[in-house]
Amino acid sequence: MIRYGQQDITQSDIDAVVHVLKSVNLTQGPSIPAFENAVKNATQATHAIAVNSATSALHIACLALDLGPGDWLWTTPNTFVASANCGIYCGARVDFVDIDPKTYNLCPQSLEEKLHRAEKDGRLPKVVVPVHLSGQPCDMEAIHALGQHYGFKIIEDASHAIGGRYKGDPIGNGRYSDITVFSFHPVKIITTGEGGMAVTNDDTLATRLGLYRSHGITRDPELMTQEMDGPWYYQQVTLGYNYRLTDLQAALGVSQMDRLSQYVARRHEIAARYDLLLADLPLTLPWQHPDSYSAYHLYVIRLKLDEIAPASHRKVFEALRAKDIMANLHYIPVHTQPYYRKMGFGWGDFPQAEQYYREAISIPMHPSLTNEEQDFVVEALNEAMSQ
Repeated sequence: MIRYGQQDITQSDIDAVVHVLKSVNLTQGPSIPAFENAVKNATQATHAIAVNSATSALHIACLALDLGPGDWLWTTPNTFVASANCGIYCGARVDFVDIDPKTYNLCPQSLEEKLHRAEKDGRLPKVVVPVHLSGQPCDMEAIHALGQHYGFKIIEDASHAIGGRYKGDPIGNGRYSDITVFSFHPVKIITTGEGGMAVTNDDTLATRLGLYRSHGITRDPELMTQEMDGPWYYQQVTLGYNYRLTDLQAALGVSQMDRLSQYVARRHEIAARYDLLLADLPLTLPWQHPDSYSAYHLYVIRLKLDEIAPASHRKVFEALRAKDIMANLHYIPVHTQPYYRKMGFGWGDFPQAEQYYREAISIPMHPSLTNEEQDFVVEALNEAMSQ
């Protein structure tokens, strides 16, 4: 079986986790700040807050930015549902902005047009969540400029993108956003099993993120409403959640971060080889913006359906699966999900994202993929489109 994505676990990873298992700190110990520091160093961010998933990171990022009832969060329909759900968690309303047909990311031009209309209607967003699909960053300079003009905050959903760069700087450095979120699910660039991180350069936001991560509880005297009763004392100063990462997971993350650059470089090698092997097939291959250095979490092809008929999107996908090539599709447009259709969204609302969905397939992309496996994928894909 050739999976579209999978973790790479080495003996050093296993040793790091076993070391924690033999220690007294299975959670809330020294591996957490060590992992946070590794991510800060890689992204050049000032603060990093480790949590148990990117979904949790998105939620507390929205809370830290005071998103709530009466507010709007906008994101792309071409994403996992968590990028939109985080707004619903806070009681806000959600809307979407169609994608750029070349990058498949949130389109700045569509965003600008929608903002212009929303300003007239008094429905401007409080938060916009650009998603770096496949690891390629959005046009953050343009989105940031719109944020400055229209007054919205920005959360970069970089769940696919740790190790990538935008205009030469690491994704997560905070130049064009308030908070950036990463995912460490097993199919991502690095893994902690499950896990996430929120990074920011804002001291106040970092404090709030830390409180929301752990029940709203603090042991910091400066955040308390009275003097401490004693060294045991803590206060709950807001309503928070148990979104903590364990030291077992953080130790794995620290070990994996040592190979971040190596992993991304290997993904670029695989992508370049796909580009050559697939160049003559009836496909649209991933286009990379010159300002971008993608983390290449995914390699997404788009079928030229008019050229492969009578083969179809579904038939090609099923043919790959029949050969134990576990291709996937990222993503089903969020606005077409039943939950969001109940809010009034439907097919036809965001045509670029919908057309992408009809054509896209994510083929295997991970550092352990061999040349032989890659050749097999290409051969199977060519055969499936020729039937």
